[in-house]
Amino acid sequence: MRTLPPLEARNEHPLLVTAQRIRTMDADGGIASSMLVVDGRIAAIGGAAEVERAARQHQHQHVERIDLGDATVVPGFVDAHAHPLMLGQLSTWVDCGPAAASDIPGIVALLRAAAERLPAGAPVRGYGYEQRNLAELRHPTRFELDEVATDREVYLMNASGHGGVVNSWTLERYGVTRDTPNPEGGEFFRDADGELTGELSDAACNVLTGLHGVKIGHHGPNFHLGDEPAELVRQLEGAQAQFLAGGVTAIGDAQVTKRELDTYLRLAETGGLTMRVSGYLLSHLLDAALELGLHGPLGNERLAIQGIKLYADGTLGGETAWFPEGYLDDPCRTGQLYHSPEEYRSLVSRAHAVGLQTATHSQSPDAIEMVLTGLEAALAERPDADARHRIEHCGLPTPEQIERMASAGIIPVNQPQHHFNWGEGVTRAIGTPGERFNPLGEFERAGLPLVISSDAPVADPTPLEAVQAAASRITRRGVQLGGDDLAISAELALRAHTINGARALGRERDLGSLEVGKAADFAVLAADPVETPVGQIAEITVLATWVGGVEAHRTQAPSDASAADASVDAASSLETVR
Repeated sequence: MRTLPPLEARNEHPLLVTAQRIRTMDADGGIASSMLVVDGRIAAIGGAAEVERAARQHQHQHVERIDLGDATVVPGFVDAHAHPLMLGQLSTWVDCGPAAASDIPGIVALLRAAAERLPAGAPVRGYGYEQRNLAELRHPTRFELDEVATDREVYLMNASGHGGVVNSWTLERYGVTRDTPNPEGGEFFRDADGELTGELSDAACNVLTGLHGVKIGHHGPNFHLGDEPAELVRQLEGAQAQFLAGGVTAIGDAQVTKRELDTYLRLAETGGLTMRVSGYLLSHLLDAALELGLHGPLGNERLAIQGIKLYADGTLGGETAWFPEGYLDDPCRTGQLYHSPEEYRSLVSRAHAVGLQTATHSQSPDAIEMVLTGLEAALAERPDADARHRIEHCGLPTPEQIERMASAGIIPVNQPQHHFNWGEGVTRAIGTPGERFNPLGEFERAGLPLVISSDAPVADPTPLEAVQAAASRITRRGVQLGGDDLAISAELALRAHTINGARALGRERDLGSLEVGKAADFAVLAADPVETPVGQIAEITVLATWVGGVEAHRTQAPSDASAADASVDAASSLETVR
């Protein structure tokens, strides 16, 4: 029988932390210089004198002191929408992103080199290409991947995670022919003559899961490949290290199946689950959740099930988001809806009726309309002013839809790194309307809560890059996407990745700000993001990350360490408050 370890690994002694600036992210936007941590929670925060007085109340104990010098402390970042196990899994694949390969021959060379290193018959898997960033401005084909191997699976996942390309062997292995019908919610792409190109999207990826993978029907993209449990735990440990290195202490896992839940439990039972996880069960598990009587969050401070994840349409990057009139650069592509409006409405209504929060992936205006209509109907059937239903990504809502979201209390959860990484590609795909991609400024003016996240591994779990992208609208290639009025301030972006993220997860009572009684989860930064020029925010170093008053990550300082780096090194020499 499995048993979970205690909820928190506590510091043995009270801890007094001082820094040049501690941004509390409380309702008043307070700034402190000292913080007292007792039993993993904040016991006092404010000026040096008042926190020293609070520390003296513990004079019968040793009170450890850490002076972080001129560093800035912020609450641990909350990544409200991410896929940790997928991130860990891709770290074992071949990186075929733009930094590694700029064209299809370059990708083929990378995969062929991997095939030569791998044991005979082992699948060759790559990730990260975005067709609009390639010199050919298109997806690779199965024939090009046949140059990698013809005796085993070759799978190249698109950067969006919503599909990719396989070689001919893979199609033959799983019995996919030119006459195979497209599954609901997915597609096997064909050329003008009806021949399979090797590209597949969303639910069509079910064929890749094998005997041990998770079958999810037509409820979303399937990236739940069947690695062994011990390997999945290792992958999750690697992903967790990446989140902590970025200052992330809490995440919302936006697609939990039995694979994810089993892996979290295996890591938690060894005491290895450091970050805090709120999971959203994929909608094919709704019946099981209702049968079990799940009618709200279930779990503890480290691992909880928060709600239900649904999909309305696909992705803008892979051109599977629903545009019924076709894409500008490929009018034959329309994308798809995962559910009919009637089926979607039934799913969210059943979840809402028992009090479960829903989080629905939706990008295009038509898909967002289906989601809004379904949520409005569910709220009319059972009014709830604090249901906190979410629309994930919510890339291209109309102004009228934004107003309806504000009226209904629906939370958009954006990923600014999407427009940072490939905003120009969205405008090529759908034209001028794409310049409004992720309209955070419009959300702010409508009074909607601002929540930003990474969608890792679609983007790296680096919150400071997301903050910069939200505040600048400047893409990685130096192009401004839309007007300045679509951007938000760095301080609002910081709130969107801390306290607002916690609220989107229903965890604002414990997480997201540095206040008395809350968990002592914080990130130590080499500079203050609010005071740093916007174009340099992503360059700020995360010096250390603490969870529950325990240091969970420390960046190794180079030999020519800066003063801020040295201040963190000083943390290893603890003094006693007398």
